[in-house]
Amino acid sequence: MTVKTALITGITGQDGSYLAELLLQKGYVVHGIVRRASTFNTQRIEHLYRDPHDPEARLFLHYGDLTDGTRIAGLLERLQPDEVYHLAAQSHVRVSFDEPEFTGNTTGLSTTRLLEAIRSTNLPCRFYQASSSEMFGAVPPPQNEDTPFHPRSPYGVAKVYAYWVTRNYREAYGIYAVNGILFNHESARRGPTFVTRKVAMAAARIKAGLQSELYMGNLEARRDWGYAPEYVEAMWRMLQQDQPDDYVVATGTSYSVRDFVEHCFAHVGLDWRDHVRFDERYLRPSEVDDLVGDASKANRVLGWRPRVLTPELARLMVDAELAALGGTRAEPVPASGASSALLTAVMT
Repeated sequence: MTVKTALITGITGQDGSYLAELLLQKGYVVHGIVRRASTFNTQRIEHLYRDPHDPEARLFLHYGDLTDGTRIAGLLERLQPDEVYHLAAQSHVRVSFDEPEFTGNTTGLSTTRLLEAIRSTNLPCRFYQASSSEMFGAVPPPQNEDTPFHPRSPYGVAKVYAYWVTRNYREAYGIYAVNGILFNHESARRGPTFVTRKVAMAAARIKAGLQSELYMGNLEARRDWGYAPEYVEAMWRMLQQDQPDDYVVATGTSYSVRDFVEHCFAHVGLDWRDHVRFDERYLRPSEVDDLVGDASKANRVLGWRPRVLTPELARLMVDAELAALGGTRAEPVPASGASSALLTAVMT
């Protein structure tokens, strides 16, 4: 059998690490793009590492920046991937209000750079664009592939641009390009500044006596939260179809931030009201009140269905945090430091 090659942008993030695991399990050779930094940022994929001199190594990393179109085109031409998964972005919605130009450049224009590199090099690959439920913004739920967009943040606006440029390159140039419109999906590998991980960490730390309070913003916002390892399976399935198309991936359930907080604290036997405090600094200038996805199309065409819903997700994340504070754990949680050994896998 011919071994497929995949290139993942954002491989060091939550989704990138799970996707790399999945593709390696399926026998792919996996290449990932990482940004050069003076500190290590490869914690989530260290368990996948093999020395590149090992003849069985199938994971390779390359320095690159999504603001550098020349570098991206050079990598694509050299690596000749069968599939490209574009996951990298400035992905924090609240931060996008503080850094709108940077968000537009990395989250929006990076998609154009990748697609133009594919077009200009005539690379016969399949392209996945990580679209977001934040594109729907103010539109009432449930939201599906036909729902109009009304983004409420610079991040959402940038993702709308990336969505339409992906469709344009598909229609104008015949590139196999799909948009995966993923609703919120979380795990123990989520960054600690994202609300779900922040809450899970706080519940575990308060239970352990390491902190006493958790400061939060809007508790009334409602989201459709799923489990990230399941969502990367949907990404892969999208690129295995005969024809490219766009898909919503979601659980179809709605829980408030307050609900998530309550589930996390209840799991460790605490009353969240004794510990959670309000801080207006965590409010967004414009809020998204309710996102609930209708994934009927993904269910029907891709055969994809979610298994882990929000209550179980909260328990999984809290258990991972408790284990990281003093016991064994089933899945790797990003540590504060990283092994320098993985840097030998990075090629310039």
